[in-house]
Formats: sequence, structure tokens, C-alpha cells
Amino acid sequence: MATAISANKAELLAIANSVASEKMIDKGIVIEAIEEAIQRAARARYGAENDIRAKLDAQTGDLRLWRVVEVVEQVDDYFKQVDLAAGQKLQKDAKVGDFIVDPLPAVDLGRIDAQSAKQVIFQKVREADRERQFEEYKDRAGEIITGVVKSVEFGHIVVNLGRAEGVIRRDQQIPRELMRVGDRVRALILSVRRENRGPQIFLSRAHPDFMKKLFAQEVPEIYDGIIEIKAAARDPGSRAKIGVISYDGSIDPVGACVGMKGSRVQAVVQEMQGEKIDIIPWSEDTATFVVNALQPATVQRVVIDEDDGRIEVVVPDDQLSLAIGRRGQNVRLASQLTGKQIDIMTEADASEKRQREFVERSTMFQEELDVDETLAQLLVAEGFGELEEVAYVPLDELASIEGFDDELAEELQSRATEALERREEAARQERRGLGVEDDLAELPHLTEAMLVTLGKAGIKTLDDLADLATDELIAKKRSENRRGPARERSERAEDKGGVLGEYGLSEEQGNEIIMAARAHWFDDEPAAEAEAQTGEAADADPAQ
Repeated sequence: MATAISANKAELLAIANSVASEKMIDKGIVIEAIEEAIQRAARARYGAENDIRAKLDAQTGDLRLWRVVEVVEQVDDYFKQVDLAAGQKLQKDAKVGDFIVDPLPAVDLGRIDAQSAKQVIFQKVREADRERQFEEYKDRAGEIITGVVKSVEFGHIVVNLGRAEGVIRRDQQIPRELMRVGDRVRALILSVRRENRGPQIFLSRAHPDFMKKLFAQEVPEIYDGIIEIKAAARDPGSRAKIGVISYDGSIDPVGACVGMKGSRVQAVVQEMQGEKIDIIPWSEDTATFVVNALQPATVQRVVIDEDDGRIEVVVPDDQLSLAIGRRGQNVRLASQLTGKQIDIMTEADASEKRQREFVERSTMFQEELDVDETLAQLLVAEGFGELEEVAYVPLDELASIEGFDDELAEELQSRATEALERREEAARQERRGLGVEDDLAELPHLTEAMLVTLGKAGIKTLDDLADLATDELIAKKRSENRRGPARERSERAEDKGGVLGEYGLSEEQGNEIIMAARAHWFDDEPAAEAEAQTGEAADADPAQ
């Protein structure tokens, strides 16, 4: 078989070896690129309609070129098919249905063909190089990497990582940090994404994990797993907090992270451009951890609202500004560290709030239970705040209140149950007045009050509810930390992200509600299929 091009065999192999070595990709990929380039050039010479193949021997450098044709009884495509007689001239034992090889003569690449072949090879090599970069870095997210600043474009820093490039976007940089071309920089690999223009390696110097990784490099106990950073929060370039725990009772986690004369923490601080770092003992007890997280402020009392996911912290009047910090920085970092929304208030604020809630709850019990002020206040003083608590608490617990007996406890529970029923009926009437279908009332976990809220949000049918995502239904919107007494329930409802965010439904409950609302979609499918099958049967048997 004739050689397809006049290039020297050794030159072809040398080109393949050189490109594979330079780009650090498989030599076979370069060989395939050369073969595809030759195929394109040959198709341009013999006709693009032909099915032309090329094969470069990676050992000897021999390059073969041929056309593949199919043997058929009647030829429809003269470029890719031949009749039996013509096929047997090419291959004596050919028969109809066979694919046979028709060798092609040598092809001398002209200037345009060579340029086209060069572009094909470059494209293939570029794609292979991008794939190599992605495979090399895709599993390295969370690592610290060192590179050299290549350029600064529109505030984004492009970093040369050696065999790839990464980018530190403006929002992932330490504010006021000046980077120049040629500077060495350390950053956290935030994510690696495969995109049309090639793999994109996103780096960060502002992420809390960057600080955690720096501590792991400076503190051997963290690297060895003796000390763990359980939580971290940053205001990049200004201040940070980390919560640490030691699994060895003889090692102080805070002291180990600080190091001799502060040497360890100072190494991290210098890398983070002077960012002040508070190192705090981590505790499983939320209240204790919140007190630690708000250091250096002194805390008098912590009240945790599990249902609302909030923490109210009471501090002395002279500690208020210290607890909040400049522009709310201290309480904001403490909130990020604990994962809880923290409200700071003074003792005066807390007292005012308690008094207001006491009056509100007492008035509610007076009206709903039809009792006198003294009895209502006694219930509030014993910790009762809702009608549900009175209605469903064990009878002996209610009867054990000083001045109560079984008869009074039973009467209070009976009145509370009746009051709840009145509320439910009023909500049901309001819900129907809003046009909310009764089908929604059959769904799990939904009360009439919730259905009223849905109706006010324009969700009135199963399809309306089924179209929502779980987050849109139950998610809570995190508001900024604020000091002072807690706001009224109606104001707090504005802070919720989901339609039913104020009711404290769990994610599992939200999923059950959404899936139950979507159930009728699937119930319709078998009926539609049965109707279609009935129609087909009727069409197939006209006699029926």
C-alpha cells in the first residue's frame, strides 16, 4: 500500500513525541490527531463524501490511507458503495454486505492542506491538555496551592500554577491586599469546573477553610488530628474566629494554636495580611460556645429558641458595644461560628421584653380560657405560653401547680381544647373564604392556620403547592444580627424565606407535604394509559 504523504517517517514520530512530552499528554492522543488531520486533507483532495481513513504506526512511522466502501446489490451512494462486480475487483471473495478497503495513492499536502492539518492537531492537543488539567485538579478542592501572579484583569487575579492557571475572583480576595505580576501567592483551591473554554480552577484567600488549612500547616497537632478546628468564621482582612477542641486532655488547644510567644498564630496572621484571629475553645453545649464566641464581651444570660433557630444573649449595659463590635462584626462572626442567629440585648431590654410577653400571654389566657387575671398570670409564671401547652400537657403536671387541683386542671384543659377548636374553625372559614381547596386540608402536617397563610400567598390548589420546592415552602431567611428586644411575631414573619417559614416545619415534613401534593400527578398516569389502550383496542377491532 502506498505511503499517504511524503513526510519522513522519523519526522512524524518526532513531532508526536515532542508534542506529547511538552503538553504532558498521552502520545496516542497526538497520533490520533495526526491521523484525523491527514483524513481531512485527503477528503479535501478526493471528496468529502468519501469515507477515508488514515493510520499512523506509532512504532515504525508508516502512514496508510484508504477508502472504506460497502458492497451492495444496487448502488445508491457512488462514494461509499460499490456493486458486487466492482467489489470483487477490489477483493476477490467480497460478497453483498461486506465493507472492504480501497487503498488510496499518496497525498502531497499543499500549503492550505498543511495549515488545516496543523489546526486539527492543535485543537486535539488543546482538548487533551484541558482534559489533563481537569483530571489533575478536579479532586484537589480544599487544598492550598502556591502559584505566581500572571495578570490582574478587571480586579480578578490570574495565577500561574505551573501546568494550569487559576483565578482568584475579586470577592475571594483579601480586601485592600495588593497583588502585582510576578508575586508568589498561596490560595485555597475552591472548586474546579469543566467549562467550554477549558477547566476553570477557582482559588480563594477569603474563605474560612483557607485559614483552617494554614493553621494545619503551622500547628502539627492539627495535622496529626490531636486538635481539630470545629468551626471558623472570617471577615477577610479584618478579623476572624475559630473554635478548637483537643482530643488529648494534656494539650491545651488554644495554647497549641497560639504557639510559643504567638509564633504559630502570627505566621497565619501574616499570610492573611494582619487579620486578627480569636481562638476560642469549642464546646458541645451551645450556650457555653456562644459565651466563648462573643469574647471579649461578658455575657450574663443565654436564651436558646430551638424552634426559631435563634439565640438571645443578655449582656450588661457597659458590654453592649463590645458584644456587638464595630459595625456588628463581633456578633456577626459569633453567629457564623455557632451557626445560630444571635440577638444581643441589655438587661433592661430583656426585662422589657419579658414584661411585654408576660402581659400578652396573660391577656390571651384570660380571653381564651375565660379566667381571671390572677389565674392567667399564674399559668404564665409557671412557663405556659400557648394554648396547646395547656391543652396537651399531662393532667398531673397542671394539677401540681400550687393552688390547683385535678378538677381545675381538667376544666382548664377542656377550655383550652374548646378554644383551639374555635381557632381552627375560624381559620377554616377564613381559608375557604380565600378559595383554598379542601384537598389541601387532607395533606399531612398542614393546619388550618397554615392553609390560611398559603391562601394569602396565592397557593390555593394542589398544583399550586406541588409546583413549589421544599425550600420555597419552609425555608427560613436569615436576617442580620440586631440588638434590642425581639420583634413582634408579625414582624418576624417578614424574615422568613419560605411561605410557611414561620411555623418551624422540618425539611422532612416539607418534603412529605410537597410529595403528597404531587401524588395526584402520578395517579392520573395509569388512567390516561388505560384510556389510550382502550382507544387503540377500539380502533383495532371495528366490529366492536
